[in-house]
Amino acid sequence: MVRVKICGVTHLEDALWAAANGADAVGLIFAPSPRQVAPETAVAIRRRLPPFVSVVGVFVEPDPSYARDIFDLVGLDYIQYHGDDEERIWYAGFHPAQFIRVVSVAKEADLELIERSSAAYILLDTKVPGMAGGTGKVFDWTLATKAKTLGRPIILSGGLTPENVAEAIKVASPDAVDVSSGIEASPGWKDPQKVHDFIRRAKSYVA
Repeated sequence: MVRVKICGVTHLEDALWAAANGADAVGLIFAPSPRQVAPETAVAIRRRLPPFVSVVGVFVEPDPSYARDIFDLVGLDYIQYHGDDEERIWYAGFHPAQFIRVVSVAKEADLELIERSSAAYILLDTKVPGMAGGTGKVFDWTLATKAKTLGRPIILSGGLTPENVAEAIKVASPDAVDVSSGIEASPGWKDPQKVHDFIRRAKSYVA
């Protein structure tokens, strides 16, 4: 069964609703964004989530000490890293199994970054110049099938919605899917029905 991450969560109610509907993880953004969450809110969400629902902290080119401090303060399970200089973040003492590397893709050559990364997990997102993520745009899902041959679990992101997630899983065969803007009522606020439908359709897909 494909795992589901609900990203860009900014409110406890949305986090609890996602978990109640079967989400495996929630993503909290700690970078400038309409979906950025304050550390104290993140702590409150972490404390109220049920067991075995993971919490992912999303960072864009962070200062390594800041990322480490937030990771420890909130009790994050994973760091999701957007940026070009992956090497510097390892000095903060993260383990590869705690690390999700975002690879922005538009063509097959972009997948070369996977082989250079030390992260245990790879998240594929749509490459849009000047944007780190959250574009709401789809890329060619067949690139994800090529990425899987490089030996790392693949998380598919970029423009996913309740309407297209089953087709995305059929084409890309990812290990997990990640969604943010595709299930929102407005930036930072999730639409409960869309959350429910997305998770149900992702987890009910059978190849």
